[in-house]
Amino acid sequence: MPASFGILGGTFDPPHAGHVAAAVAAWRQLGLDEVKVIPAGLAPLRAVPPLASSEHRLAMAKLAFAPCAWARVDDREVRRTGICWSVDTARDLAAEFPESRRVWIIGADQLARLDRWKDIDTLGRLVEFAVLSRDGLPVAAPASIAGFIRLTVLKESPVRVSSTALRAALAAGEPAGNGLPNAVRAYIEEYSLYKS
Repeated sequence: MPASFGILGGTFDPPHAGHVAAAVAAWRQLGLDEVKVIPAGLAPLRAVPPLASSEHRLAMAKLAFAPCAWARVDDREVRRTGICWSVDTARDLAAEFPESRRVWIIGADQLARLDRWKDIDTLGRLVEFAVLSRDGLPVAAPASIAGFIRLTVLKESPVRVSSTALRAALAAGEPAGNGLPNAVRAYIEEYSLYKS
């Protein structure tokens, strides 16, 4: 049983260098034993469903995090039917690892709307949060929840890449730049994902 672990959730449509950088920063700076990478099935705050199937997103996540021996891709949310609430995943993990330190890793974009997450007061008791700066966004919790969540700001240069921009470039047949791990790029090409 890990003494401490990170939880990196997301749609991973596709997984990119920013996701990996957040996991590495949390693992290194917080001394975590492992990071659980958990692709979402149906994410509640996402306006549109993922373009890639759950199977493709799981496969890409495994490729993106393969160089990180301490990362574990976890398929619990894609196996769940209906909306995947973070608080339900946190409850599951707290039941499985009651003595472990559990750290939910998020970007500053998610921190800005953390007060909209379901049962955030319960979630805040089950996990602490680590936030990585993104696109120059502030790294302060919304005032309504700042008093009860435990938050660590990761000291890492933000990686300026987004899944939205990568999907747009791939759909247009343009180079995706350095945002994609090479193995993920090869997988996308092999399966012709994100083509318009």
